[in-house]
Amino acid sequence: MTHDRYDHWIDGRHAMPASGAYLPTFDPMTAAPWAEIARGDAIDVEAAVESAQRAFAAWRNVGPTGRADVIWRIGDLIAAHADELAALEARDAGKVVREVRGQMTSLRAWYHYYASLAYQTEGRTIPQDRASLTVYTQRIPYGVVGVIPAFNSPMLLGGMGIAPALAAGNTVVVKPPEVNALSLLRLAELAKEAGLPDGCLNVVTGFGHEAGDALVAHPLVRKVWFTGGPESAKHVAARAAEGLKPLVLELGGKSANIFFEDVRVDDVVNGVIAGIFAAAGQTCVAGSRLLVHERIADELVEKVAARARTIALGDPTSESTEMGPMSQEKILDGVSARVREAIAEGADLVVGGEDADRPEQGWFYAPTVLDNVRNDMSVARNELFGPVLSVIRITDEDEAIAIANDSPFALAAGVWTRDLGRAHRVASSLDTGTVWVNMYRALQFATPFGGNKLSGYGRENGMDGFAEFTQPKGVWIESSDEPVGDPFVLRA
Repeated sequence: MTHDRYDHWIDGRHAMPASGAYLPTFDPMTAAPWAEIARGDAIDVEAAVESAQRAFAAWRNVGPTGRADVIWRIGDLIAAHADELAALEARDAGKVVREVRGQMTSLRAWYHYYASLAYQTEGRTIPQDRASLTVYTQRIPYGVVGVIPAFNSPMLLGGMGIAPALAAGNTVVVKPPEVNALSLLRLAELAKEAGLPDGCLNVVTGFGHEAGDALVAHPLVRKVWFTGGPESAKHVAARAAEGLKPLVLELGGKSANIFFEDVRVDDVVNGVIAGIFAAAGQTCVAGSRLLVHERIADELVEKVAARARTIALGDPTSESTEMGPMSQEKILDGVSARVREAIAEGADLVVGGEDADRPEQGWFYAPTVLDNVRNDMSVARNELFGPVLSVIRITDEDEAIAIANDSPFALAAGVWTRDLGRAHRVASSLDTGTVWVNMYRALQFATPFGGNKLSGYGRENGMDGFAEFTQPKGVWIESSDEPVGDPFVLRA
């Protein structure tokens, strides 16, 4: 059977891989290939980076109005093609189409926001003791930026790097995830339609250890923006260190979703469901550790399990589907192994597991709840990236904070309480980069997002995320006509 082939996007046009090799991209519903993408290598990356470097010489000197106009139009075109882009990602990664469509529509606001920030690369004047001396700073772009987003939401996650990078005057080379690359290739076409000059956005598809590694190591790439897992990030960081390149790393999580005894259980069940079963648990902020006060634990677990049993599994391109398949067979196998291990360690299977009902075809895993989990179990320490909830019972606020922070990850957390004082105390005590109170799993273009510990460093979104794509330059101007003083003494 022949499949559609998708080439790289380099210098404003489609480009065949230098090697002539292609990779299959699989439909998680059928576990069969449905398209082919170019298998990029160092030669393809070289062409893309050289194109981006040439484009940077001109793009950095386009005024903020010109950059803003183009980026604004990109946002409009993404929203106009939301159905098309959502269909690509739903089929490529198994994410339900109604969520992906919402992401595509929301990206209009993301790109519009960063278009407005093209005007915010402001410097400052630094007071000096001598009236003849003027010192000021400029915010300048890095140059070519490598953007490597994760497979679960490449358009949304990629946009958090692409849009601010372009707004700040950088040019970009993207290495999409090999399991979900087609939407970003379509984005490149839309960006050209919006008026983005050739070379400002290039897309090279392929494996991380081939195209991705070559991109990170390329000497003309001056900053790398990476979303993925900590093990991959360690390799990326080591390669970037060879060129002394700064990084933004948004990595995994093992987030605690904390429920105190004063909540109304019926009102908060969906807060648990959204945290772990939305996107089939394939999200870095998944609330996979349910820390629940012992007084309400039985009731909350019972109601979460009842809702989990009714979640509609099926074709992610169908509007009625609530949870699609795992994006990759290796993730499915890993989730199954971790659940078996947790049960062997003493966890109780409440609902789900590998023997639960699920569609016969495709990489599905049923929504699963494990009760009586201890925080030292592997299922509570490691990110599964699947629909598995680990229930840990707590007795008080201090214990909740201690358990939540006792994790190698620190990306996000949820706190559910009707006590405003407790909400502020607990939020301030958690190590994570984001805390949601009486809500879960929300992102917004103007609000910074990122993690600590093994969840990475640097920030996306907001002014903090925009600042990641510029660096300060200090400029000293002496207006006095007096002779230069002692050349062997540092001026201060």
